Amino acid sequence: MGRPGLIGMAARTAVVAGTATAVSGRVAHRQQGRYADQQAEEQAAAQQQWEAEQYQAQQAAMQQAAMQAPPPPPPPAAPAAGVDVVAELQKLATLKEQGILSDAEFAAAKAKLLG
Repeated sequence: MGRPGLIGMAARTAVVAGTATAVSGRVAHRQQGRYADQQAEEQAAAQQQWEAEQYQAQQAAMQQAAMQAPPPPPPPAAPAAGVDVVAELQKLATLKEQGILSDAEFAAAKAKLLG
């Protein structure tokens, strides 16, 4: 019983070949997993970079639009104070003469108009 027979040699060769195939398959699977992880990280980094560039471009466009926007129109000018006050005082005097306003109401309205 020194040397194995032909069938023993074939069986041993099959075991070694099967083990080598299994190890090779695991190594290939692990490498594919690492490659997929690396690709996912690169894609995520590229996506973040693109989003940052889009945000910066949007901010720049908003700032430029704000600079180009016309200034708000000035508030409408108040009517000439002297003419309106005199006209209002004349109206109040007419209402007082007609008896529509009492002396107290006339004095209160006049004080309100004059300040």
